[in-house]
Amino acid sequence: MTHPNTLHFEALPHLLAQPQLQRVMSVLNTTTEETRLVGGAVRNALIGREVSDIDLATTALPDVIIALCTKADIRTIPTGYEHGTITALIDGKTFEITTLREDIATDGRRATVAFGRSFAHDAARRDLTINALSLDAQGHVHDYVGGLDDLSQGRVRFIGQARERVREDYLRALRFFRFHSAYALDDFDREALSAISAEKEGLRSLSKERIRAEYLKLLITPRASEVVEAMNRQGLHAFLFSPRIYPERLHALITLTDHLHIPPHSLLRLAALAVGSKEAIGVLRDNLRLSNQETQWLHKIDDVLERTKGTSAPTSHVIKLMLYLYGRDATSHGLLLAHSMSNAAPDDPNWSIAHKDAETTAIPVFPLTGADLIARGYKTGPDIGRSLKQAEMRWIEADFPSSDQAITALLADEPPHYG
Repeated sequence: MTHPNTLHFEALPHLLAQPQLQRVMSVLNTTTEETRLVGGAVRNALIGREVSDIDLATTALPDVIIALCTKADIRTIPTGYEHGTITALIDGKTFEITTLREDIATDGRRATVAFGRSFAHDAARRDLTINALSLDAQGHVHDYVGGLDDLSQGRVRFIGQARERVREDYLRALRFFRFHSAYALDDFDREALSAISAEKEGLRSLSKERIRAEYLKLLITPRASEVVEAMNRQGLHAFLFSPRIYPERLHALITLTDHLHIPPHSLLRLAALAVGSKEAIGVLRDNLRLSNQETQWLHKIDDVLERTKGTSAPTSHVIKLMLYLYGRDATSHGLLLAHSMSNAAPDDPNWSIAHKDAETTAIPVFPLTGADLIARGYKTGPDIGRSLKQAEMRWIEADFPSSDQAITALLADEPPHYG
């Protein structure tokens, strides 16, 4: 096992000292109401990780939250009023404030809840122990489910009975793997794996939008290739999306980009894992509700792979061609995937040159238009398009020249169609 986490309780006063947070906490903590930090902010602060969003839980009802904030000139937005969530905006910072809740009924997709006043009951309805910690205004951490010990030991497990937690919301199966990848220091919790395997049929009831959001988050976690392989062993991908997956390609891409200090890119990792054909992209589009832009980007990545198949690092001419056809973003990312699949070393000099060329080479711009041909005496009509296409092909073969002499030569063998 990896060395346990040291919990940094000394970091909590610094977290609470943020002026905007102090202001909202002072407004919401009254003689009759209590508000605490909950979830990710507490968890991350304790293990020395970056705290981004700060979520608050409170005994106050939504109308009371709004009234208290309004009285203190704090702007509020009823982002999830019916679920008890109000967003407060203070000097450019946002805080999600949610009334304590208790589950009345669940069906695996959504829960019927009632507002409550017990932080312990609110903690018990959450998914994982490390996500159920709360921090009060005095700096005391409240742990009702063993989250501190699990956080210290790097354990990721469900609160209480794992199978019950999964049945309450089947998306928790994917959340378990995401949080294991991000926070676990040891092997997978056996009870969790058993529960997820037993309840995997429930994944079919989830909306594709929820699956998409969670899966793309999972793909950018530190141990994504490991958890994807574990999910595959559990047979989960058959309930998520159906094309063949390539965990070894994902692992190779992560190894390369980590070595090159390139930040994770969820869609590129999805391409490494599941794009093996144009048909596979269509399946991903339908099953993960990919946008048209995302789908087109995956097609471009697939085209880059096709143009670099069976070769070492591509030549500068091929890189110019790909920049012209697919743009810089898809070319650069596609080359990373192609490099990772080439069995070349991360520091292979030829691939290093290719990556630099993809980042620095000017994107070629075809120098002729239909108007240029008409000015040269070509007759308007469908022949213009044919002539332009032929000129474009010569331009590409000539390595994208830009001089006037070279451009004139593009049309040298093309008899003008005079009117």
